[in-house]
Amino acid sequence: MRIDAIVIGSVVSSRIVLEELIRAGIPVLKVFSLDEQYSGNVSGYDPIHKTAEQHGIPASTFQKINDPACVEELERLSADYIFVVGLSQIAGSRIIRAAKKGVIGFHPTALPRYRGRAAMVWQVLLGVTDAKCTLFFIDEGMDSGPILGQEPYRIGEEDYASDIEKSLCSALRKLCRRVFGEMKAGALHPEEQDESQATYLLKRTPEDGEIDWGQPIEHIYRLIRGTSRPYPGAFSYYDGKEKLIIWHAGRMENTRYIGRPGQIAEVRERSFDVLCKDGLLRVDEYETEGGRRIVAGHRLKAKG
Repeated sequence: MRIDAIVIGSVVSSRIVLEELIRAGIPVLKVFSLDEQYSGNVSGYDPIHKTAEQHGIPASTFQKINDPACVEELERLSADYIFVVGLSQIAGSRIIRAAKKGVIGFHPTALPRYRGRAAMVWQVLLGVTDAKCTLFFIDEGMDSGPILGQEPYRIGEEDYASDIEKSLCSALRKLCRRVFGEMKAGALHPEEQDESQATYLLKRTPEDGEIDWGQPIEHIYRLIRGTSRPYPGAFSYYDGKEKLIIWHAGRMENTRYIGRPGQIAEVRERSFDVLCKDGLLRVDEYETEGGRRIVAGHRLKAKG
């Protein structure tokens, strides 16, 4: 069965879908890639137009996918499937109608649970370990269309965002190969989502990465893991002044130090320990504004 597709996206999951379409021999009519100059707030940006060009596939960049010029070209191309993957912009109703067979999205959770924004970060914060990713038909709701397939992946209790991304990407490749095989055979079996099981993740911003040192150390550790690269990072302010981003840390038992949460207990050549209410956080990868030198006894806390 001959089918064709269009890919719209801006991150590594967008590139994986494009690569797997090519691998499956499904013709890609065109790639629409978020222009790099508008990618400042996109964590893990990937210029997928460059991948398209390497394979001789027509490509163009955009700022807003719902702009009339983009929508009109999508309508003119009239692909069987349009993949909108790894894009924070919502595909409008004209884009949804532009595909002959449907518009397909990707979500890193086991829909209908955890619909919405910043799903990878939220799953770490919530302590999810056994996760699934989903390919589904996009409708005009929020991640609510029929499911085409799901693939499990693991979020380890010590995994950071970059580790989880690798596991997720591996699961996405497996999922694409299975679903694209069904697609080529004309054997897709979309399943409606159970609305009674739906939960929603609300938007997160970089400011949500600020550490509350009054929280349990496990909560702080999850925040650091979940918001580390390629995300903006968990942060605090040295003496309430200069911003300090923590990229990597470990949990330690505290049997020696008495002080206030956020206070720096000990400094070494390559790490320092921060007092938490139920342990010590050993920070071994961080950056500070102006290269500030860390001194024991000083405190990480809210600005001002």
